[in-house]
Amino acid sequence: MHTGLLILQIIFSIGIIVAVLLQPEGTGLGSTWGGGGDTYHTKRGVEKVLFYATIVLIALFTLTSVLQLVL
Repeated sequence: MHTGLLILQIIFSIGIIVAVLLQPEGTGLGSTWGGGGDTYHTKRGVEKVLFYATIVLIALFTLTSVLQLVL
């Protein structure tokens, strides 16, 4: 069981790294401290899919981490 969870964690972590690296550069939280552009940008297409995939992968990684601690 622990080996399976460990393998899942490795897969999810690689997926998170790839999803984050594929996302386009943006201001992100930089506009909070005075940087960034003047326009609002909505996510569309592949950018939106990568954004939600990153969230799902992080949630799955967190879930497997908690399961590994409990079991």
